[in-house]
Parts: sequence; C-alpha cells; structure tokens
Amino acid sequence: MAGGSVAEQVAILAGPLCSQQGLELVDVGYRKEGADFVLRVLIDKPGGVSLDDCQSLSRVLEGVLDAAGTVNNRYLLEISSAGLDRPLKSDRDFERFTGRLVAVHTFAPVEGQKKFRGTLRGLSEGRVLVEDAQAGVVKAVPRDLIAKAHLEIDVDF
Repeated sequence: MAGGSVAEQVAILAGPLCSQQGLELVDVGYRKEGADFVLRVLIDKPGGVSLDDCQSLSRVLEGVLDAAGTVNNRYLLEISSAGLDRPLKSDRDFERFTGRLVAVHTFAPVEGQKKFRGTLRGLSEGRVLVEDAQAGVVKAVPRDLIAKAHLEIDVDF
C-alpha cells in the first residue's frame, strides 16, 4: 500500500472493519517502543468496549494487514478501548463531546497559553471553544494549532 504513514494506512484499512463490527476507530499510532514496534489501535462504542470487541477486531485486522503488506517491520498489535480520557481527534469529536471536561494542548501559545482545561463548548469557525470555569471565560483555540486534546475525568467529590 503506497503513500501516507503506517498509521494513516492502517486507519484507512481499520475504519471500515470497525464500522462493520459496530465500533468507532478513534486513533491509530505506530512507533518504536524499546526494541519493538507497536501498532496501537484505539476503539470505542456506545456502552463501552469489551475484551471480545478487541479480540474480534484484532483477528480480522491482523489478516487484512498481512494481506496488504502495510507494515514492513515485525510489530505488536494492540487493540484497546479509547478509555474515559479518550483523545479528541476529529471535528466530530469536538462537537459530540460538547459539555464535557477537556484538556487541550497547542503547538504554539494562544493568548499567552498552550494548555487549556475546561468545559468543551463546541466548535465554531475552525476554533475549539473551551470554557475556563475559574476565569469565567470561553477561549477560542484554533483547530490547526491543537497538538493534542482529550476528555478529562471529572472527579468532583
């Protein structure tokens, strides 16, 4: 399979397989960890991901990857739930999780800061809106400056 990084190529193959199994492909990562290459696939579904979901996708995806020759190195395939602190990758994620607590990190400062934590207020004109409850303001973070974003677990007792 030509073009794109290994992770991008795997995402193209894994997306339809996930959909067929009622799963959402959240993220794909491929990197060297110690002596091994690790191909990590994060999935989600309403009600949560089970061990059976992970095993089923693993069996199908291994066969597809082997047939496509996508990964040239020996690698470990890890299929797991995106978890409660799942990454936010797509515009759809930023809309879907409106109202939830998030952490957003940027490549460059926005209004003098690179880390934002607060309630996600959606997406508007290419900007992710994060309400900082302590400051009482909504910060508009340009989508193209976001290095990573994820849900935060609200632990108010």
